[in-house]
Amino acid sequence: MQQCCELLLKGDEAMATNKVTDASFEADVLKSSEPVVVDFWAEWCGPCRMIGPALEEIAGEMAGKVKIVKMNVDENQAIPAQFGIRSIPTLMLFKDGKLASQKVGAAPKSDLSRWISASV
Repeated sequence: MQQCCELLLKGDEAMATNKVTDASFEADVLKSSEPVVVDFWAEWCGPCRMIGPALEEIAGEMAGKVKIVKMNVDENQAIPAQFGIRSIPTLMLFKDGKLASQKVGAAPKSDLSRWISASV
């Protein structure tokens, strides 16, 4: 667990995922030419922090096939409300501007990778 948290707290390394906001959601997600997984999360959410490193790894491994972005639900409330986000972490996969698949709750990297691969 400590290793997981240390990875999350290292701010000096390049991240494979990008942040998305209420203001940038349309351009970054809905108008993206490739499928996009949106990770709805919050800093205080333990399960969100647990899957963060796995999503970073998957983003690197699947670069060019799918884009993975993170939306902090405490800082951005309009988009989570629009999509009815009630639990976090919630992952939503968008293709061609439309919601294609959704996964709620933490899962091991292998499950997350399999879900993303099956959805794109």
